[in-house]
Amino acid sequence: MTTLTKATGEAAARETPARRRRRADRLPYLLLLPCLAIIGVLLLWPLGQVVMMSFYKLDSVRQLRGDREWPWVGLANYAQILGDPFFRTVLRNTVLFAVANVVLTMILGTLVGLLLNRLGKKMATFVASCVMLAWATPALTGTIVWKWIFDDTSGLVTWLFNKLPDGLSTALFGRSDWTGYGWFNDPLLFFAILTLVVVWHSFPFIAVSVLAGLKSVPSELQEAARVDGAGPWRVFWSVTFPILRPVFGILVVLSTIWDFKVFTQQFVLAGGTQDRSTFMLSIYSYAEAFSPPPKYGLGSSIAVILTLILLVVTGVYVRMVLRQEDES
Repeated sequence: MTTLTKATGEAAARETPARRRRRADRLPYLLLLPCLAIIGVLLLWPLGQVVMMSFYKLDSVRQLRGDREWPWVGLANYAQILGDPFFRTVLRNTVLFAVANVVLTMILGTLVGLLLNRLGKKMATFVASCVMLAWATPALTGTIVWKWIFDDTSGLVTWLFNKLPDGLSTALFGRSDWTGYGWFNDPLLFFAILTLVVVWHSFPFIAVSVLAGLKSVPSELQEAARVDGAGPWRVFWSVTFPILRPVFGILVVLSTIWDFKVFTQQFVLAGGTQDRSTFMLSIYSYAEAFSPPPKYGLGSSIAVILTLILLVVTGVYVRMVLRQEDES
């Protein structure tokens, strides 16, 4: 017993402050290892597989299963995609759609967040709960409901337009009978409906996040601005927004990533991949990979390009945040 105690005491004596500090510094990384392992298995490994597939010509399931050799083509898939004029059309659709949705989502979410901040506790809780129902609804479920709303025979929108006086409907829209009207056939109208669906599903998260940020803004600063004669807009722009700029930056980046990757809503509203005029990068990648004849290599290269675009957007934001921290 005496020998064990003596050995323990000698070990503790040899434990220098620098060694204890190094061990404490390694502890966070050890605690993160399980999470990093899960991320590696669920995200990094599939992403690596997609990147690898983009350098091969894969046009059959037998090749994917390993029954046939994968023909190496290098950057040929990327050259074919980037040289295709249709890719530029798809990229334009994706960028314009993402910009419109990010702007509308941020504006609507911020306004709702400001409203919730002005309401009483009970009413704010009730309104926030109702708003969060839209965000909690699965994208597939919500999109099916919206597709029924715009159904060309029994949809709510078709029924409302049919209720308009014939003279007014003809004067405004050039038709009086809306039964059978294809709301999803016109590309511009399709993107308008898709924007409505995506913004409806996305703005609650922005609203609640803005509300949480508003709770951290000192009320004394806002009150001082009002005493100086500043109106609501000036108070928000000069006091609230500078304090919440990091929050808005994160929300813009997240919204951009989500809107660039919209797939479920578009696939359900369009009824598949038949209408190429409304393609965006995510559904374009899916169509190239799985529509007959399948081209898994081309689809993978489009997915990699989409990932690189999102990494660039995220990198630009991180650089802006680091620059702001250095300046402050």
